[in-house]
Amino acid sequence: MVAQIREGLAFAQVLIRRTASGFELRHVADRERAAGTLRELALTDVRALAQFTATGAFRPLKCAPDLQNGWLFSARDDDQLEGALNQLCPGAVADWFAAQSPTPPVTHYREFAGRQTGMYRITTMLTDSQAAKVIRACCHKEFCLKRRFWRVDGLTADEAEEKSLIPCLEPCAVLLEFARKAVRIEQEEKVELPLSQSEALSLKAALQTALEHPDREASAGDFGAPANPRRLQLLLEKLAALPIKTTVKAEE
Repeated sequence: MVAQIREGLAFAQVLIRRTASGFELRHVADRERAAGTLRELALTDVRALAQFTATGAFRPLKCAPDLQNGWLFSARDDDQLEGALNQLCPGAVADWFAAQSPTPPVTHYREFAGRQTGMYRITTMLTDSQAAKVIRACCHKEFCLKRRFWRVDGLTADEAEEKSLIPCLEPCAVLLEFARKAVRIEQEEKVELPLSQSEALSLKAALQTALEHPDREASAGDFGAPANPRRLQLLLEKLAALPIKTTVKAEE
């Protein structure tokens, strides 16, 4: 990885640059800011930085695109660089090296779900189509910047330019819990919503607006909350699969 840094390397939301004394890490949003305007961190401060968003919310996924900015860390050598990256996104460096193999150690959804026990065993009940919608919603770039290598039938792996250099080699605990909730949602009694094409488009627009302006009280990890952003994204995925026209004829 060090050989690829050259003038700079973006590792999710972390920008790595070479300096005369080693390496410099900062948020990609602070690319053009003068170093003197950023808060300097010690290695012991980096883990705390990665734990919470700028508003103080806990970050269950360290590769979520909500890393706070305004900081600077200087690494004097490769070891300090690796140590800082492992604090910012645990396991990312090891996974990156593993992904360079001609045959990366990837665990696909069916294999992963098949080895679950207890309350997570029901994740095997999702059809390939349902699992694909769950995965697209849970692993959307608005929620996670890891590039997904694993897949399910009917859903290919992420394209390199869609996410970041950090690979995702198997489903994570967040995906597992979301898949469990998705199964429970599928098992609920269904309601009929006789919507017109215009109303369906309004519903899609409302969901998109809600995702752009999320409810601050809705925890990203609380899948029981109706306003949970991943649940809203999953509903959008389901609407996208319906025969809804993108344009509706204007009234005469």
